[in-house]
Amino acid sequence: MVSVYMIQESFFNNKRITVFGLGMNMGGIGTVKFLIEQGAREVIVTDIKSREELGSALEKLTKYKNVTYILGQHRPEDFVRADMVIKNPVIPWTNEYVKLAEKNTVPVVMDSSIFFSLCKAPIIGVTGTKGKTTTATLIAHILEKSGKKVVRVGIGQIGVLPLLSTITSESIVVFELSSWRLSALKYIKKSPHIAVFTNLYPDHLNYYKSMESYAADKRNIFLFQKENDRVIANAENEVVRNLVQDAPGQIVWFGSSDEAYGDGVWREDETLFVRQNGKQSVLIPLEQIPLKGEHNIGNVLAAALAGLAFGLSVEQARSGIKSFPGVEHRLEMIREKNGVCYYDDTTATIPEATIAALRSFSEPVILIAGGSDKNLRFDSLAEEILNRSKGLILLKGSATEKLIIALRGQFPELERNRPIAVVETMAKAVEMASRSAHPGDVILLSPGATSFGIFRNEFDRGEQFRKAVEGL
Repeated sequence: MVSVYMIQESFFNNKRITVFGLGMNMGGIGTVKFLIEQGAREVIVTDIKSREELGSALEKLTKYKNVTYILGQHRPEDFVRADMVIKNPVIPWTNEYVKLAEKNTVPVVMDSSIFFSLCKAPIIGVTGTKGKTTTATLIAHILEKSGKKVVRVGIGQIGVLPLLSTITSESIVVFELSSWRLSALKYIKKSPHIAVFTNLYPDHLNYYKSMESYAADKRNIFLFQKENDRVIANAENEVVRNLVQDAPGQIVWFGSSDEAYGDGVWREDETLFVRQNGKQSVLIPLEQIPLKGEHNIGNVLAAALAGLAFGLSVEQARSGIKSFPGVEHRLEMIREKNGVCYYDDTTATIPEATIAALRSFSEPVILIAGGSDKNLRFDSLAEEILNRSKGLILLKGSATEKLIIALRGQFPELERNRPIAVVETMAKAVEMASRSAHPGDVILLSPGATSFGIFRNEFDRGEQFRKAVEGL
């Protein structure tokens, strides 16, 4: 792997750059636009998808003339004759074309490694299996409400590299970092100044060979920090607690108690507390937090610590938390009709996230779940569904098949007492759920699986749920 540590923006001028994997979201589009603006002589966009499949993404690039599209295939020459290859985050480093480029001494990088190399502002990086987007968005909101200039990066479907031009010396960057984007940081030996680690659970095991390799990429969020940098870590998550022990920066903990962790934030009964320089004070009562669900308490604690790390007062952190509007597709209430409340939690793509969502409601829940598998286990989710839901409608997919097996394993008489419905469209799922609901019920989309097969991505799944609910 060739380091990009010394790359400056001028590197791209008059260069031939291959963008490996345009993708359906905004990341690849943003990379192409950035390269053109930096004076690249030619940008080769190569993607295994066809022009028809990439239609909406390609439309956003029609005004750029020095872009060559190689679609439905990959050509070896585009990885051998390029000055640089920028790969899509989801493409493994073990990919044959990545290896081909490296063999020919062509640097292979990602948008995250370029961003970290060129960014002149302090970076708050946020990672974790779940809670990344909510925590990162809440951090940005707290800082903005206190008057800070914040640039949000990696949050939602927005390209990363074009945001570099919006950053000034007064900016604070809040960067949501997936394990894939973090994997690139080991090649430039950079980590964010403030690293927030929300939790770590088994995930993406259809991509990673093991939980250990997944955790190794996550570890890059703090591994290259300096002595005065800080990692904000979840004391309640055993994997995180063990991983951060060798962090070179300062460790600040959040959790459900103040067990000798020194400075940090924690929950005690119905109140969140903070300790700074040995002095303890109330952060916020739980009743003043606008987010639903016990799992969001940890997100609030982590976000508060990030704000305090940048010199905010406890009062400023509290004010930001109280005024937070939430994040779409994350336990988002879509509407109430005939006494039934409809919630969109489409970003719950692992069983643990759906378990947390189910535990957020005291009302009877009709759950819409299922989809494609990431080589995960569904035993715990099956138990939670049997204990906490009054109805279940499943979206067709490989994860659904595993979930049904897990349900039958725990309750062999299940289908005699509680029929399982498997559907192929969101409209049908919402229709069936609505028909069986009564006033006071909750209809919850929280799949516990990926969206591939029926939907373009989890956001498309959420939008189809919203459309179906609004059409009732």
